Amino acid sequence: MRLHLSTWQEVEAYLQRSQGLVIPIGSTEQHGPTGLIGTDAICAEAISQGVGEAAQALVAPTINVGMALHHTAFPGTVSLRPSTLMLVIRDYVTSLVRAGFTKFFFINGHGGNVATLKAAFSECYQVLADLNLLNADRVQCHVANWYMCSSVYKLAQELYGNQEGSHATPSEVALTQYVYPDAIKQAPLSPEVPSGEPIYGAIDFRRRYPDGRMGSNPALATPEHGKQFYDLAVKELTSRYLEFLSRE
Repeated sequence: MRLHLSTWQEVEAYLQRSQGLVIPIGSTEQHGPTGLIGTDAICAEAISQGVGEAAQALVAPTINVGMALHHTAFPGTVSLRPSTLMLVIRDYVTSLVRAGFTKFFFINGHGGNVATLKAAFSECYQVLADLNLLNADRVQCHVANWYMCSSVYKLAQELYGNQEGSHATPSEVALTQYVYPDAIKQAPLSPEVPSGEPIYGAIDFRRRYPDGRMGSNPALATPEHGKQFYDLAVKELTSRYLEFLSRE
């Protein structure tokens, strides 16, 4: 069940049985020569929809733009500042708390969002308390990074070893290939790809990582691998969502 494809009456009926909501969040940023710019949002959205179907949960509209300032030296990247993203999360959650939701399960596809999300959650709890909204003290927010699922990580290591890398990875590219098989990209990739360099500003990032990859070899990705990653992530995160709902 998707929020944007529902009526308000359907959402009101849903709230009679559950106050939980799955929220996909990703990024719109470069993913190397063969990775789609929407990779992080595509992955988060697909997995969230799978979790929604498996857990009979309502899935919110995807937050497609995240905190990706260090990628903005590559054309096509769109980023929010951390402070802006915090306000987006705060307003998003506040609106939904007013409707009656209390359990917010963010399925995240972008590592650069994590610190901002956790800070935003603290901001949300305080703002909701200050507004004295009904059930404000019962609101809980949780971030689950699909790429950090133990089953996903294990499979990535089995398939790709140290060529998984940490950005524009074959695992995330494989998942987008499964979701959008008509958008698979091909491009020459240098066997020399830097990894382990620090992350500072955007220009410095592009200097350190010229083609946008960070230790990864996305040429190893296949749609069949993507289906495996999808199934594992949906299974693991469905279990974690249901456990989150049952938590006091």
